[in-house]
Amino acid sequence: MQVNDEDVDILLKPLLGAKGYSVITPLDEKMLSKSDREQFEYAIKLGCTFLTHNRVYYENLFTEFIKENKEHSGIIIATRKNVYELARRVARLLEFYTEDSIKNKLLYI
Repeated sequence: MQVNDEDVDILLKPLLGAKGYSVITPLDEKMLSKSDREQFEYAIKLGCTFLTHNRVYYENLFTEFIKENKEHSGIIIATRKNVYELARRVARLLEFYTEDSIKNKLLYI
């Protein structure tokens, strides 16, 4: 399961859903306007990998989690692309990672 950051196009959800992936958006979970950290901690609580375009903030947060020995279900940082290209890249990445193998990782697409 994957949670998308607020700045990720919500069209990604049905595109990945069509490929068999479960996606949750901040809109679905009534998390719009929550801080990045709150959204990330919510994804951790759900056991979800987190997808974002916000590279700098999540690289720093990832570093904090390493220093504090905190666990998370993975972070995927994506460059801003056409949503169809983004869906293709996310699906391709997820073909190679299981929930366990993406845990505590920071990945870029």
